[in-house]
Amino acid sequence: MPAKTIGVPVLPASELEQGEFCRPGVDLEARPLAEEMGANIRWQSIPGEYARLDAAQLDARIGAARRALGSRAVVLGHHYQREEVIKYADLQGDSFKLSQHAASQAEAEYIVFCGVHFMAETADVLSADHQQVILPNLTAGCSMADMAPTDDVLDCWDDLAEVLGEGQVAPVAYMNSTADIKALCGRNGGIICTSSNAQAMMAWAFEQRPKVLFLPDEHLGRNTALALGVPEERIVVWNPWKRLGRLTEAQLREARVILWRGHCAVHTRFRVHQIDAARAQFPDVTVIVHPECTREVVEAADLNGSTERIIAAVNGGAPGSVWAVGTEINLVHRLQLLNPDKRVFCLDPVVCPCSTMYRIHPAYVAWVLERLVEGAVVNRVEVEPATKAEARASLQRMLDVTAARTLAAARD
Repeated sequence: MPAKTIGVPVLPASELEQGEFCRPGVDLEARPLAEEMGANIRWQSIPGEYARLDAAQLDARIGAARRALGSRAVVLGHHYQREEVIKYADLQGDSFKLSQHAASQAEAEYIVFCGVHFMAETADVLSADHQQVILPNLTAGCSMADMAPTDDVLDCWDDLAEVLGEGQVAPVAYMNSTADIKALCGRNGGIICTSSNAQAMMAWAFEQRPKVLFLPDEHLGRNTALALGVPEERIVVWNPWKRLGRLTEAQLREARVILWRGHCAVHTRFRVHQIDAARAQFPDVTVIVHPECTREVVEAADLNGSTERIIAAVNGGAPGSVWAVGTEINLVHRLQLLNPDKRVFCLDPVVCPCSTMYRIHPAYVAWVLERLVEGAVVNRVEVEPATKAEARASLQRMLDVTAARTLAAARD
């Protein structure tokens, strides 16, 4: 069965909504939720009083709710969250780091995850039975994760087995995928990866089977495969809208990596000409981008890596150094604030936050926390038990492979 959410159904994130918060040359300023709801995107309904609260009122009410709940609730904030949300977080990090942290907080009954839907699902997969995961705004989805619907992926998996035979393909799913897709990996000998360990996990998958199905981000999959030395001609893209992925049986037999056709609407905004412009303006600039960017952008950059690697690189840079960063604007802005001795700027001159992550407004945080104080749980994200077990198996496999390789490296 697919993963389910208790409360309002989650709508697939539309990539067309991504540009609604983009503003050329200006910062995104905090506004009452009622004003932000004028954007042409889907918002979850919320009691009207919350939508009208200003920043000071929200601060006071969230603070009071946090004090009333104490250690019963932990608030997590993803790196891409806006500043006016991240300040309430007990911990900030990437999705997997936050999910692991939540699972380690045994005294916390409630995990309020300021991120997007697949992240809340992962937290529920890893958390204990007595813990409940809450997503402040259920319309905070992920367009990339939504590009790999369960039924379409299952059809693909069946087609691959029919053409290639059983046991020929290892599924590798990026962390930015639904619980259903993680579960498919779990029951089919596959594995999950993050942007920081994608090469190690794909290498492990090749040790198990001759071919890899990588989903849902084709760019991370391609960049990873090329880094491992897979020839470009043996990398193909599966188009879920076409019969047999718009591939021939011969192409599938020759392929080593089959990429699902999906992408991140934020990271595919970056272009090589933006890198050229940054270097023209600042000859000593270091360009660092996320591996969800296209191959051309990754190859043109000086460095590429996960969110955590980008943070470490910029924070560890020499005073006076110049950094052009190709990732989500809220993180870039935070790096600017934390590194006043350096010049840090976003490659894209148009300020475009992740539109789905941006839907976690402080008003939603206040609403769910105050309801918890009243004894009511709203916006709970709960994965069906069988799906949870299979998804956890694929995540545990990733942890086991990581531990084994770390031990082997230490011995060497």
